[in-house]
Amino acid sequence: MPDYHDDLRLAHVLADAADAQTMDRFKALDLKVETKPDMTPVSEADKAAEELIRSQLQRARPRDAILGEEYGIEGTGPRRWVIDPIDGTKNYVRGVPVWATLISLMEAGEGGYQPVVGVVSAPALGRRWWAAKGGGAYTGRSLTSATRLRVSEVSRLSDASLAYSSLSGWEEQGRLDGFMDLTRAVWRTRGYGDFWPYMMVAEGSVDICAEPELSLWDMAANAIVVTEAGGSFTGLDGRPGPHSGNAAASNGLLHDELLGYVNQRY
Repeated sequence: MPDYHDDLRLAHVLADAADAQTMDRFKALDLKVETKPDMTPVSEADKAAEELIRSQLQRARPRDAILGEEYGIEGTGPRRWVIDPIDGTKNYVRGVPVWATLISLMEAGEGGYQPVVGVVSAPALGRRWWAAKGGGAYTGRSLTSATRLRVSEVSRLSDASLAYSSLSGWEEQGRLDGFMDLTRAVWRTRGYGDFWPYMMVAEGSVDICAEPELSLWDMAANAIVVTEAGGSFTGLDGRPGPHSGNAAASNGLLHDELLGYVNQRY
């Protein structure tokens, strides 16, 4: 199996640089915010963080392609870095600390590009999570100061904690009835939102989570952290990986039931 230690170390360096930049503008009174064509917000901090990551990657990995939320795809080849400069921009611009920079390396293989490295860095929470293919998933302050992640062993839906982002997306897709049935079947529900539910699945503090509409950069880093922690990460269609335009993540034991509920009335 390839050794991704150098790529993982680089991803941490990129996250350190992005954290410094995004934290510098977090809660800034003069932060500039625009609305993109899809009606989602983008701040000057989103753009600056992606530009910084791209410039460092172009120097450190000039042969690799880069795909980012704000500036699209650049380059070709079997290796592709996927960046979400600020996952949770709506939180960021309102001063809510639940946002993160997502950095993933994907490699071409069977079934298309698959994540092999992922770093999720949430500096306002003082948290970071990461994983590399075949190397496990971890959380901590640095590569040398880390705790290994492991999903929960909850095997009954009635004992499970469910995390989600909002209800509107489920309603827009005609999946709300099934999703609401799921909320009634579980022990506990919380709308943490964005990257955080996936990291809590990896940590074992949440058992299942799902979102009805996502982009690749929202999922790539989260997917490898969850799977390297022993969990399952698929689309709502059950396809493994971050390619379905939506996501379901679990400890693995509850995955089939999770998919059954979100698809039952669709």
